Amino acid sequence: MILNIFNHYIPTRKLFFFFLESLFILGMVVLGAYLRFLSDPGSISTYEGLFPKALLIVALVQLCLYYFDLYDLRFFRSNLELSIRLLQSLGVSSILLAAIYYLFPVIIIGRGIFLISLIFMGMVIVFWRILYNHILRTKKLDQKIMIIGTGPLAKNIAKDIIEQGDTGFSVIGFITDSPEKVGEKLINPTVVGDQSQIIDLVTRESVDRIIVALEEMRGKFPETQLLDCKVKGIAIEEGIEFYEHLTGRLQVENLRPSILIFSDGFRKSKLTVWVKRVTGFTLSLIGLALLSPLILIVSILIKIDSRGPVFYKQERVGENGKVFKLLKFRSMVQNAEVNGPVWAIEDDARITRIGCWIRKWRLDEIPQMLNVLKGDMSFVGPRPERPFFVEQLKKEIPYYNQRFSVKPGITGWAQIKYRYGASKEDALEKLKYDLYYIKNLSPLFDLMIIFETVKVVLFGKGAR
Repeated sequence: MILNIFNHYIPTRKLFFFFLESLFILGMVVLGAYLRFLSDPGSISTYEGLFPKALLIVALVQLCLYYFDLYDLRFFRSNLELSIRLLQSLGVSSILLAAIYYLFPVIIIGRGIFLISLIFMGMVIVFWRILYNHILRTKKLDQKIMIIGTGPLAKNIAKDIIEQGDTGFSVIGFITDSPEKVGEKLINPTVVGDQSQIIDLVTRESVDRIIVALEEMRGKFPETQLLDCKVKGIAIEEGIEFYEHLTGRLQVENLRPSILIFSDGFRKSKLTVWVKRVTGFTLSLIGLALLSPLILIVSILIKIDSRGPVFYKQERVGENGKVFKLLKFRSMVQNAEVNGPVWAIEDDARITRIGCWIRKWRLDEIPQMLNVLKGDMSFVGPRPERPFFVEQLKKEIPYYNQRFSVKPGITGWAQIKYRYGASKEDALEKLKYDLYYIKNLSPLFDLMIIFETVKVVLFGKGAR
């Protein structure tokens, strides 16, 4: 079964995996308490606040598992790597728990209980994940899909399913409108038949879902066969829509204006805009207050490291094409663009020693909270781009102008899902995520992006 959350497909088994692991961790804490009171079993029944204190441990451990990417199975090539990441996450959770206990002694679960449960947690989680990975490799829990079409969109769908791994889908093969292509290998699945064989193939392979990814519908749409499949209870989905739900981005290259016009999305209610503004203003105000000591330290380091001002103002394009002055910590040498604007590159010689460090940890973005307070930006939104590049990209990339329908943000869907953009190709990929964000705009989506941003910042991902 597949759930649709924020217009994004998530296999039900992922949620089952998460909640079952929660129960395992909770069980290990209770087991730790039982073993701790083994000499007096009756004490555990009268132990004050065991379950609330155990739930705190569960939440903290799972938070660390999440931030160490232990819920993204693509990261693990071996059981050794899994074990190392698990030890790291349990170590960090122990440190955090110790800090919380120091600040709030009343919630301490008891001497020895956490240490005992920690040992069992490690063993159970490793065993459970090895078992789960084995089950996934059998593909028995996947929905079987068949793709009608053999063009770029069809190939991209199959490629993303293969590369993402645990999508909940398994591609049986492609259907072509040209019988001579049957048997041809496109990505990994082959062209298994032509359009006259759709019903036979669907029945024989027990297909759960058909994806229509034809480049041209006129004269090539197998409506009779698809109608027969539909009435038999087989899900049928348009390729661009399926790609959006699968990847969290819009396939701009194959997007027709009519799809955007008639799609269920791009809604900006007054309440949503108001909540975004209040949330962004509040977070920026709190962020500037809490980070004021760090702001002072970074300012001093920048001044010591190189000549020039601490802050750097740069023109950026905001909502509805309005140009504003973006404020950042200066991370490059003074007059870095004396010969005109250029994309930042890997190991850019213009970046100062301190600049390299503050870029890695995204500290150069902190002053943008002042732009949020002023109203030029939101906390979450598409990355604001420079006018020089915007004029170029609007001419070369379809729908690029649509990303200016909302305020730009300090963080955003494209920033957490894609690496630092430094080319036209990168701009195109980031636009796919930006349009997806704008289409599915909501306060809950913003909170999820902020939550994910913390992980990106903590591990210095995607910076340049």
